Amino acid sequence: MDSHTILAVNPGSTSTKIAVFRDNDEIMTDTQRYDTSVIQQFKGIMDQEDFRYEEILKALRAHDISLDDLDCVVGRGGLLRPIPGGTYAVGEAMLDDLRSCRYGAHASNLGAPLALRLGGGKPAYIVDPVVVDEMVPEARLSGHPDIPRISIFHALNQKAVGYRAAREVGIPYEEAHFVIAHMGGGISVGAHRKGRVVDVNNALDGDGPFSPERAGSLPSGELAKLCFSGTCTYEELRKKLVGQGGMVAHLGTNDLREAGKRVAQGDAKAELVVDAMAYQVAKEIGSRAVALEGRMDAIVLTGGLAYGEDFVRRIRRRIDWMGKVLVYPGEDEMRALAEGGLRVLRGEEEPRSYGG
Repeated sequence: MDSHTILAVNPGSTSTKIAVFRDNDEIMTDTQRYDTSVIQQFKGIMDQEDFRYEEILKALRAHDISLDDLDCVVGRGGLLRPIPGGTYAVGEAMLDDLRSCRYGAHASNLGAPLALRLGGGKPAYIVDPVVVDEMVPEARLSGHPDIPRISIFHALNQKAVGYRAAREVGIPYEEAHFVIAHMGGGISVGAHRKGRVVDVNNALDGDGPFSPERAGSLPSGELAKLCFSGTCTYEELRKKLVGQGGMVAHLGTNDLREAGKRVAQGDAKAELVVDAMAYQVAKEIGSRAVALEGRMDAIVLTGGLAYGEDFVRRIRRRIDWMGKVLVYPGEDEMRALAEGGLRVLRGEEEPRSYGG
């Protein structure tokens, strides 16, 4: 089998990560970090494209990587309309939506344009952006038609570990049934049925378990009272939900390692909060097991919090009875991007078209 060389590009708000893979082996990685004063020179995110392109070229030259040696370039997917998961060829319709920020402005919108330019005529792709939406109709309905449930989750890592788990249990991802819990600053728990995430909580915007810095699901009546109490502005309330909610609201830290130290020192409040977060993750996993009608090839725990052995143990004691539990700590976004491109190059996956 011929080897393939893939460049992965992941733009962040003040940095751009790049990595070069030869098949599954990472042969180079680099992160360009930009001073805020440099970023502020640009009117908008998409105005940074030329600047970031040139910085990437400098980094590749410093590592003696030639664009001519690449078989494809894969960029981080940006804010697009809801789409099924998969590897998408970069095309004009996608570029128009990203460059116009039609669905929102975010640094990841630069991923596809940069991939296309760096490819120089070679294939350019994005893989599993956060807008992946494969929910079944019954999962979309909430208790009121004005507030439907929507799919916003850690699609890139969930899908990547889905393929990894499928290899471990010896079946194709497209035939597998998994519950996958990504646990980081936000926590998303997805029901993966034959390669599609048929139900998942909105990890960004107030749904599911509370996390180190997000409030998760809240009692709606009490939330409505708070909204009209006059004690906080909309912006302040948003911070309570995302950024200043969850563990940091209870303990003043969003670092599970710090919370764990307090637990070890006998801090009863820290013990309660950490255990409650694990309890809520376990309950969400149980909910997704229902979405799969109990048919699960494995439950997968991933993300940064999966490095916390005590936290994982607290979840496992509540879910081990359901079946096999696999733990893949961390998230390797660069590898996940490259693997999406590699599946296409090997003919294991057909690239999707974003369309108009």
